[in-house]
Amino acid sequence: MNVKDFIKKSYLRPWDVIIIIILAVSSFLPLVVFGIQSNEDVTLQAVLKVDGKIVKTFDLKEGTPSYTYKYEDPDGDYNLIEVDGSRIRIKEANCGDLACVRRGWISKPGETPIACLPHNLFITVEASDGNEDGSLIY
Repeated sequence: MNVKDFIKKSYLRPWDVIIIIILAVSSFLPLVVFGIQSNEDVTLQAVLKVDGKIVKTFDLKEGTPSYTYKYEDPDGDYNLIEVDGSRIRIKEANCGDLACVRRGWISKPGETPIACLPHNLFITVEASDGNEDGSLIY
């Protein structure tokens, strides 16, 4: 069987091929559109929540010095949180499994949050446009 016989017996028509190519190329359109958008006016914040309540927010800015924050609840449970420029992590904790410490750094909105389940503590990174206080974009 040669190529001409194959084309004659095929169920694809020339317009079908053109439509498939257009659909394949247009599937990358969202990647291009969202990749071009500028993130200059968006500031990042890490939000520390305990029992679903916001305890503290940390500004995440590239080039800022590293510092630590110790969260301690009345029961004596603690988490040592380290902020290094535009990223944050739990450096030390007195919980049993230490999954929160092994989680490592987070720095992007939408990234899996740091969770310390024994202490019911969560750290998420959220984007804010900076126009008004509390204007977090979820």
